[in-house]
Amino acid sequence: MASIAPRFDLPTIEAETRPFWDALREGVLMLGRCDSCSRIHYYPRPMCPHCWSEGVTLVPAGGRGTLYTWSTVFVNDLPPFNAKLPYVAAQVDLDEGVRITTIITGAEPNELSIGMPVEIGFEAISEDVTIPVFSPARS
Repeated sequence: MASIAPRFDLPTIEAETRPFWDALREGVLMLGRCDSCSRIHYYPRPMCPHCWSEGVTLVPAGGRGTLYTWSTVFVNDLPPFNAKLPYVAAQVDLDEGVRITTIITGAEPNELSIGMPVEIGFEAISEDVTIPVFSPARS
């Protein structure tokens, strides 16, 4: 009987990160909020990157932000992105004050501008992994 090889192109979902990945599958992006200094951070992790407190609570992001920068990717040999070529890689400043690296969907590169409002969407790339993507805001 042939075994299925593990996929090394997907993030490892561990007990500490499972709530984050489960929320993405449900269509919610979670951010970390420190119980000590109250600062928001992304990506969520069990320790605050600002004050090193181990008291971190997951809070839902509102899903809106502004486009900080972007680049059209024409060459990428790594799955699952090699099947999406070309795609727009971007950094988005969320309204909560954190920057997220993502993919822009629903717009051509010539339709994008720095500072434009964007809103979140979700794309399943495997049964367990969904990623946040962004597109120009409709309103």
